Amino acid sequence: MTKIINLFCLPYAGGHKYSYREYQDLAPGNLNIVPLEYPGRVGRIQESPISDIELLVDDVYKQVEGQLEQGFYGIYGHSMGGLLAFLLTKKILENRKPLPLHIFITGTSGPSAISRFSKMRHLLPKDKFILEMKDLGGMPDAILENEDLLSYFEPILRADFQACETYTYERSEPFNIPMTVITGTEEDMTLEDIELWQNESSQKVDFIRMPGKHFFILEHAEEILKIITEKLK
Repeated sequence: MTKIINLFCLPYAGGHKYSYREYQDLAPGNLNIVPLEYPGRVGRIQESPISDIELLVDDVYKQVEGQLEQGFYGIYGHSMGGLLAFLLTKKILENRKPLPLHIFITGTSGPSAISRFSKMRHLLPKDKFILEMKDLGGMPDAILENEDLLSYFEPILRADFQACETYTYERSEPFNIPMTVITGTEEDMTLEDIELWQNESSQKVDFIRMPGKHFFILEHAEEILKIITEKLK
């Protein structure tokens, strides 16, 4: 009988549990996509968004804690979700829980670079902040140009960016866990900063490049899922 493997998926800034809907639709039968949900959106809309990265890590850890003992799982995160995937793994390790089979990161440089080059976009006035969101290309113009929708999404986005941009990197022992890091060829980060992920694993990290800007994952869902499935075998 084929073993079902859970893939805990951490959304990007402004994302929610439906951000990986296409991945759920395309996933093979032995891969169970488990999208996590941050406070302040969709099923947790009554809660306030969290702007402290450590509190956000605590939150996602509580979501997965009860599912870790069975093992056979991977962790995947894009952009902010990539940083959280790294920090969640650290917390799992600290709590002596079964470790993931593989960590998948897309759309972000190594955590030591995130800490050094934060742009503090969460402090920008509204008009400039919205322009930054448009430049990233991860949110439809229909939302960014609608005041009612913006009034809902702006506090969430600001909290998410604050969580990342106020993060302070603390060096620790590398994971003895295989990692795959996938980035877009047109993303605003250097190869040197991407390759800093190698400092976080004692195993050789598999670095992959795909055509596209920051949200290349929306155009390459099938290809990314194929990579994930192969690695988790």
